[in-house]
Amino acid sequence: MIQEFLSPLQLSLKIALVAGFVVIILGTVIGKLLSRKHFKGKVMIETALMLPLVLPPSVVGFLLIVIFGKHSLLGRAIEWVFQQPVIFTWWAAVIASVVVAFPLMYQSAKTGFQGVDYEIEDAARVDGASEWKVFFFISIPLASKAIVTGGVLSLARALGEFGATLMFAGNIPGETQTVPTAIYVAIDSGNMTLAWLWVISIVFLSFLMLLFVQLKQK
Repeated sequence: MIQEFLSPLQLSLKIALVAGFVVIILGTVIGKLLSRKHFKGKVMIETALMLPLVLPPSVVGFLLIVIFGKHSLLGRAIEWVFQQPVIFTWWAAVIASVVVAFPLMYQSAKTGFQGVDYEIEDAARVDGASEWKVFFFISIPLASKAIVTGGVLSLARALGEFGATLMFAGNIPGETQTVPTAIYVAIDSGNMTLAWLWVISIVFLSFLMLLFVQLKQK
């Protein structure tokens, strides 16, 4: 009973942490790159980046299967390198979580960087700082509140991901069964005790993360 309860919880936290790490890096870098640059096609790129936020999870899962499936070039390359397909593995759950959580991190980071005083960055450049030094020692610290907020929200989103994960990673106990999918199965099988335990756990974790964001914004 205890192991049955802990297994999806541990896997969900593992997937959320890995996905959150990837999303924070990608969202911060891309958010910075697109925060001030203006070029033809920027609106189309930003719209595409935000699309997973509004697409139905089943559509996201379907597209991931098409992109990473056995019949795709990328899917065959991954299977050749790792001697197994990525679909129906915990890495598939990580990919699904990254895709659905990325827009939250990107939008928050971009907003934070847009709020940084450009003159401060220019002053650092005049003093001889490289673009990477300006980014790490000026831009990121000044936009840290937005970056932290985006990171926590992305982590919470990854923790609660269900639809795309179910389609792309499946629901294999001990392998790809996360808390959201475990809750679905528990309710379907009438095991309300386990369902309640998982629901309470994920509500508690999500509440703590959102509370942290609220306190950070004060």
